[in-house]
Amino acid sequence: MTTFVDRVELHVVAGNGGHGCASVHREKFKPLGGPDGGDGGRGGDVILVVDPEVTTLLDYHHRPHRKATNGKPGAGGNRTGALGKDLVLPVPDGTVVLSPSGEVLADLVGAGTTFVAGQGGRGGLGNAALASPRRKAPGFALLGEPGESRDLVLELKTIADVALVGYPSAGKSSLISVLSAARPKIADYPFTTLVPNLGVVTAGETVYTVADVPGLIPGASEGRGLGLEFLRHVERCAVLVHVLDCATLETERDPLTDFEVIEEELAQYGGLDDRPRLVVLNKTDIPEGQDLADIVRPELEARGLRVFEVSAVSRKGLRELSFALGELVASARAAKPREEAKRVVIRPKAVNEVGFTVTPEGEGLFRVRGEKPERWVVQTDFSNEEAVGYLADRLNRLGVEDELLRLGAREGDGVAIGPEDDAVIFDWEPSVTAGAEMLGRRGEDHRMNPLRPAARRRRDREAQRRDAAQREFEEFRPFD
Repeated sequence: MTTFVDRVELHVVAGNGGHGCASVHREKFKPLGGPDGGDGGRGGDVILVVDPEVTTLLDYHHRPHRKATNGKPGAGGNRTGALGKDLVLPVPDGTVVLSPSGEVLADLVGAGTTFVAGQGGRGGLGNAALASPRRKAPGFALLGEPGESRDLVLELKTIADVALVGYPSAGKSSLISVLSAARPKIADYPFTTLVPNLGVVTAGETVYTVADVPGLIPGASEGRGLGLEFLRHVERCAVLVHVLDCATLETERDPLTDFEVIEEELAQYGGLDDRPRLVVLNKTDIPEGQDLADIVRPELEARGLRVFEVSAVSRKGLRELSFALGELVASARAAKPREEAKRVVIRPKAVNEVGFTVTPEGEGLFRVRGEKPERWVVQTDFSNEEAVGYLADRLNRLGVEDELLRLGAREGDGVAIGPEDDAVIFDWEPSVTAGAEMLGRRGEDHRMNPLRPAARRRRDREAQRRDAAQREFEEFRPFD
């Protein structure tokens, strides 16, 4: 079973906000206690944080679905619901967060670096927070917002100063084992190394890390072997070291050909042309290997490359190699621009910003999009008539009704609020009056309950009697 995973798909769901509470204070000898419903608690966030102790994404490979806890609903007595707990997910240093389409969302480098992968939903307001001079005892509360749901791709790009590249069995693992305290698996068959190995090397006052990149063969940049899976680990390295096998038993291979093949694969992958390169002629403790190194070294030096003859068995040339790598790493660190503290720029929204759009769609249908209208629809309890009336009042104050009138909407036209796949559609009725003066009993709104025919006839008869009585009074009124 593999213990190293450097690319996973992660599905995160933040916690839902708790619903607000609709409650009226009840106490003996206090008949008008007023609303006391508390707000719902906020849902928990899903947060990715860099942990130096974590070196693989294996845990998310086995459990890719993660969810934060929901906020608790509010209660009477102005009690606010408990907040949902944030879900903190540790990731290795060098993790890149991508969208399913490949867009880079975050590059997490440095211990403690965080990224909010899923935002928790807001808690709904209780009726105590919704009370106003015109709506003194709301019979409804707002619902909590659902938490953000996202699909992410996590890719691990190893953070090392030096990358050892070369054919399988070229001696990269043996070299890193003698340069550092790393203990990788070593054997004489191809693809022994299945995961990148990291080692820490000290050369004088310079301390740097070395990584070996496994599985580079012809066609690696196109998916052959293991190279495409691990070429991404070379991207962050400042120095590239070609490890060439001078004692290979394969007759069709030689160090120069190996160098050219690996260079071609690096060029096909792209983005590595500016990295300084060293060449290591390995396994020179074998007489045949030393003879071959003497032949190819002048050719490599003629190309402007620094060449080192080493042996992981006899430790030949390792000290010179480690100090040469230390010099290149120190130069790369000095040339790297110093990162300045990021300035936090706050850009408040304009006071007169509309905040919504109304678009005609077909015959008799208008679609409303905007952060506020869509959030208000989600927070509305459509089983409560007064809550629906409150939504209509909010939309009217925002200017949605004026925009519909300007676009030529007529009574009975459909108004969809939200995206196409998840919209709420209303039959629009232009309002003449709006507000608490139209409310009846708690939880009801007369605008949502048209009069039945019998009730309408009864009201018409009562109006006729009042008119007849008024005319009779005016006819028999005594003269002044």
